[in-house]
Amino acid sequence: MKCRPIRYGFTLLFVVTALVVQAQKLPGRKEILAKMTLVNAYFMKTWPDPGKEIVTNKTRPSNIWTRAVYYEGLMALYGIDKQKAYYDYAVEWGVKHNWGLRSGNKTRNADDQCCGQTYIDLYWIDREAGHLQPERIRDIKASIDAMVASDKVDDWNWIDALQMAMPVFAQLGTLEKKGSDAATAYFEKMYQIYTYSKTKHGGIGLYNPADHLWWRDKDFVPPYKEPNGQNCYWSRGNGWVVAALVRVLDIMPKDAPHRDEYQKTYLEMMQALVPLQRPDGYWNVSLHDPTNYGGKELTGTALFVYGMAWGINHGLLDRKTYLPVIAKAWNAMATESVHPSGFLGYVQGTGKEPKDGQPVTYDSKPDFEDYGLGCLLLAGTELYKLNESSAYRKN
Repeated sequence: MKCRPIRYGFTLLFVVTALVVQAQKLPGRKEILAKMTLVNAYFMKTWPDPGKEIVTNKTRPSNIWTRAVYYEGLMALYGIDKQKAYYDYAVEWGVKHNWGLRSGNKTRNADDQCCGQTYIDLYWIDREAGHLQPERIRDIKASIDAMVASDKVDDWNWIDALQMAMPVFAQLGTLEKKGSDAATAYFEKMYQIYTYSKTKHGGIGLYNPADHLWWRDKDFVPPYKEPNGQNCYWSRGNGWVVAALVRVLDIMPKDAPHRDEYQKTYLEMMQALVPLQRPDGYWNVSLHDPTNYGGKELTGTALFVYGMAWGINHGLLDRKTYLPVIAKAWNAMATESVHPSGFLGYVQGTGKEPKDGQPVTYDSKPDFEDYGLGCLLLAGTELYKLNESSAYRKN
């Protein structure tokens, strides 16, 4: 295998030539859908009651962020395969929690607001059909409206929060009349909190404009270093940011304020991630230190695939550059992570850095097995759309 060196930031990286990478092709859309159907059926069979509490080291209600991420993926799957069972499963989840948030409607915690993404999706679906059900967005709207009305902007001090909450602001802004003061207020507050995270938290901000990647929180801002002396960029954490930016760009109107800034950061991240892909198609949990719990890991990989496929679908990324990358990643996940039963292997458990949730193996079971599925469904649905697009058919 021929490799060529690339200098990116302060790290010497190697990228396989395009000729080698292009050896892999993306499966057909039927095969992609079949894989998603398998893994989702396994989960729905395992959790027939969507209101059932989750018991790990303690008992938690099932409207927490881990399950909310799964429902993001399920709603994406429903968008391409409108199975009534999917819609009903999501509605039952909302009903059994009275369309509420884990910490009540006064919470500012992004993790507890994440469920609102699906609540709003379901509200929107029924509104489009002429059925208004305001109870579905009552609590999430109250929570976000309180944040909009306050001067506080430092809530998102960990980058996971961007994915958990930014799309909610974008959704609520889009529900308002385009260009109205109410819509603008949601978009502006989202930008203020996002910008504080990006440029202020940790003293210098959580985004490194040199490497175009994010530190997970203040604990990993330099002088903290990985064992190999590099910055610590956690794969899934950066995946959450990718998902946040993609979902916001997908939801917001084309002329919404600050869209260009979100798109610029998204494109920078996409470029930075390509040379960091492992030869087997995955990304390491530590993006700049493969020796620190290096190995296959699904969640970060799936979120990067989601972001790259979305970018090709929307004409923001070059298909010749990114299609081989995502084909290799999807093929790796579909053949090496997905068990015949639909269980997902190589999913890192909850945490905030490479050492958390270890070991990560084919047979290891994470503390929560819902968010990994959500990440895979987000990736698969964008690949399904890509497989039908003119960008794919030209290859």
